[in-house]
Amino acid sequence: MPNKLSWLTLAALAGLSLSACKILPTPSSQSGDGDNSSAFNPDKMVEEIWAPKVIPYLRQKAGPFAEVHALAKTDPAAAGAKYGNPKKQANSPWTFAVRVEGKIVAANTQSRAATIDVDGDGDGNADARVQIGPAMRGTAIRDSLDFVQFNDFTNQIDFAQFGKAFNAHADKTVLSKLPRDGLEGRTAKMLGAYTIEGGQDLPLVTPAEAEIGPKP
Repeated sequence: MPNKLSWLTLAALAGLSLSACKILPTPSSQSGDGDNSSAFNPDKMVEEIWAPKVIPYLRQKAGPFAEVHALAKTDPAAAGAKYGNPKKQANSPWTFAVRVEGKIVAANTQSRAATIDVDGDGDGNADARVQIGPAMRGTAIRDSLDFVQFNDFTNQIDFAQFGKAFNAHADKTVLSKLPRDGLEGRTAKMLGAYTIEGGQDLPLVTPAEAEIGPKP
C-alpha cells in the first residue's frame, strides 16, 4: 500500500507541475513580424562587400580590354585563368575582368538599357559596348568573382537575385551619376567584366567603376 500511495502522490505532483508550464513555439515556427535579421538580403550583401572586396578584386584581376579579348577569342581557358574566375561552374561560360578606355563613338540613352560603344584602339570603330543602366543584362560582375560560388546559396533563385544586386548597386553608386547627353566624342574609362556570348555584335561590358570625360 505505501508503494501505491507514493506512486499516486508523485503522479499528482507531476500533473500540477505540468499544468503550471506554458508551452511556447520555437522561433522557427513563429510567423508574422518576427526577427528577420537572418533573412536573405542580396542588396545588403553586395553593399557590404563592394568596397572592401569587389572593387579591389576587379582592379587586381582586370586586364586591358584589347589584350583580354584577343586571348579570349583564341584560348578562352587561358584568358579565364588569367583574367577570369577559375572556380566557375564547369558548364558556365568564361567571364573576364577588364579595363575599357577609349572614345565613345555611339550612345543609346533612349532606352532604360542604355549603352555606349567605345573605340579603344583609335580606328574609329567600336570595340566594346558598355552598359550604363539603369537596366542591365546579365550577371557578369558576380560571375567574375572567385569568392562567390553557387554552392554558397540556398537555391538558383537566391543566386540569380544576388547577381542582379551587383547591377543595381553599380547603377545606384556609379552609373546613375554619369552624363546622358552629348556622349559621342567623349572619352570613357571603365572597370568591369564581360562574358563571351554567341550572337553578340560587340562584347557587352558591365562596369563597376566608370568615368566619362568632358565634351571635346
